[in-house]
Amino acid sequence: MPAESELRNLLRRLAANDESSVRMVLVPSPISGSPAPRSVLGLDRRTRSLVHLAALMVIGASTESLRWATELACTSGADDDALAAVFVTAAAVAGSAQVVATAPRLALALGFEPAGEVAAH
Repeated sequence: MPAESELRNLLRRLAANDESSVRMVLVPSPISGSPAPRSVLGLDRRTRSLVHLAALMVIGASTESLRWATELACTSGADDDALAAVFVTAAAVAGSAQVVATAPRLALALGFEPAGEVAAH
């Protein structure tokens, strides 16, 4: 039987409510800003920052949290098109109410005023 991967082992410990594993996942490291060690996640910095942004959008995070996450994503190599793609992808999971609530905050976080009323096409 092959050895259990580090990530699979972490998931197993999280499912068992292992306190140190939960703490490792929830508390960001001071160096990377990422909760779990990069070796566990296997994701590059840009991908981690985009996943972080998507999670914040899905939970309805504040404008300031979105601004911080977009700045982190941009410094990690993501452009506005990537940020918009993350928003559209997360929208399918979040649902229409969350999309409508989050879109203006994301617009503000990206540095532009959201449009008031959009004309129907």
